[in-house]
Amino acid sequence: MEGCSDLLRVNGLSAQYGSMPVLRRVTFHIEEREVVALIGSNGAGKSTLLRVISGLHRPSEGAVEFAGTPIQQMAPERIVRLGLVQVPEARQLFPSLTVLENLDLGGYLFGRKHIAEHREKMFQLFPILFERQRQKAGTLSGGEQQMLSIARALMAKPRLLLLDEPSLGLAPLVVEEIYHTLEALHGEGTTILLVEQNAMGALEIAERAYVLETGRIVLSGKASELMEHDDVQRAYLGRDYQHKWER
Repeated sequence: MEGCSDLLRVNGLSAQYGSMPVLRRVTFHIEEREVVALIGSNGAGKSTLLRVISGLHRPSEGAVEFAGTPIQQMAPERIVRLGLVQVPEARQLFPSLTVLENLDLGGYLFGRKHIAEHREKMFQLFPILFERQRQKAGTLSGGEQQMLSIARALMAKPRLLLLDEPSLGLAPLVVEEIYHTLEALHGEGTTILLVEQNAMGALEIAERAYVLETGRIVLSGKASELMEHDDVQRAYLGRDYQHKWER
């Protein structure tokens, strides 16, 4: 994106669990106001990469910069305050708390006034959450839980939103609704890193994309070009892939 500056820069990042390497010198960047997709098969290291960026797992080498600030050794709550917020895989809500309580926890670092203001924005973005606000999060449908997880992250007013498998286990119509919401957020200026096994949906809404395999970036480029790449079609889209996403 011409004229944009890097919001996130990851350089030579490696990570491991015990003696087992998971990430191997991963390098990539995200520019301000971009939607970038990171696709890869199960076990490729996608979730570990997000955990390292978010400060939940320490790298063994390499650097992560957010808006020019090194964050690879920073505590997760400080990273959130800077404006980098993750929507974790499998939602990870507080099931015994209400929708309202889960939302409020998303903004707790910023005070009551901020929470009250942003809660109303979330209800406008996800009207179903307004209807369910007194309902316990654990009783929501899968799609409603994913909407709540995204809304909880947005309560922290992110400059960069990291999403880990937001379509996982959801019906196609629900996935389409969530992806349209992500497009709307992007239209309002939110930068997004979308990490998915659902390559078709991710590549349809992204501007650029990276392919992660066995802890390494093996392909990168414009999302539209990767969608036509033989290796991507064979591994993630199928040889008979056709554009099915309704824009």
